[in-house]
Amino acid sequence: TLFEATLEKLGVRHKLIRPYTPRHNGKVERSHREDHNKFYNCHSFYSCEDLNVQLAARLKRTNNRPMRPLNWLSPIEFFNNYRVQYH
Repeated sequence: TLFEATLEKLGVRHKLIRPYTPRHNGKVERSHREDHNKFYNCHSFYSCEDLNVQLAARLKRTNNRPMRPLNWLSPIEFFNNYRVQYH
């Protein structure tokens, strides 16, 4: 796949884990739980288009919110800094 070819080109080892194994990938599992609790459980969706609009708004808010683990940068700022440094 294109994904696998890109990983190989970048020298990135792709390691798969079993689903629903917080001890192996707690950050992703926590992210899924927060999405479920703070988004899917709290909103009503009237169509797939409505879901996509509401999800896009949530992603925009989340990706622009400063976060302590990123030294108070937003994920977008962190990504842009990383991209400039390493490309």
